[in-house]
Amino acid sequence: MGEPSWLRETRAAYDTVAVDYARLIDHVEGAGGPLDRAMLAAYAEAVGDAGPVVEVGCGTGRITAHLRDLGLDVAGIDLSPGMVAVARDAWPGLRVAVGSMTDLPLPDGGLAGLVAWYSIIHLPPELLPGVFAEFHRVLAPGGELLLAFKAGDRRIRLEQAYGHVVSYDVHWLPPERIAAQLADAGFTVHARLVREPEGYEKGPQAFLMGRRP
Repeated sequence: MGEPSWLRETRAAYDTVAVDYARLIDHVEGAGGPLDRAMLAAYAEAVGDAGPVVEVGCGTGRITAHLRDLGLDVAGIDLSPGMVAVARDAWPGLRVAVGSMTDLPLPDGGLAGLVAWYSIIHLPPELLPGVFAEFHRVLAPGGELLLAFKAGDRRIRLEQAYGHVVSYDVHWLPPERIAAQLADAGFTVHARLVREPEGYEKGPQAFLMGRRP
C-alpha cells in the first residue's frame, strides 16, 4: 500500500515551513507560557533518571532541548526531514532523527518517557487508538506519557502557514475522549490541564499525563 495522503501532506507542509517556523515560533514561544512550562517541569520530575525519553513529533527541537535542560536523557523523532535539519542546526548535540509515530523505530518497553507535544493533532482521529497502543508498546512499566494538543472537536484545513502555501489538516480533540482512549490503550491518566488560549492561539489547550502501570 502507498503512503497515506495525510502523512505526505503533513511532511510536505513542515518541510516547506521549517525555517520560518523556527524563526516565527521557536524564539518567541520557547517552551510556552507558565502553565505549559509547569507541565513540562512536573513531567521531568516524574521521569527523573528512570531512563531515556523520546519526544515524538519534535519539530525544530525546542521542547526536546527544554526537556534536556530539565535533566532528562531525551531524543527527538519527527516526520519532517526539514524540521529535523533545522533542529540539528539550532540545538548542537541534540539527538533527533526522522521517523513516524505510527511506526516508531523503537524496541518494546525501552523508554522511561514519551512526549507528544502538539503532534497528535495532525493524525486522523480514527488512527489515535492505534498510535496510543504504539506509545504503550515502547514505554516500560512505570513509563510516563505527556500529551499536549488543541482542545475542541473540529478539523481545520490549513492552506497557508508561516508565510507559505501549504495543505494539511489540524484536528482539535476533546480531552475526555483522548483520556478515555489512553485508558483503553492501558494507561493510567493521572494529570489533566485545560487552559484558556494565550497570544495567537484560537482556543483552549489541553495537557494529559499518563503512566503505563
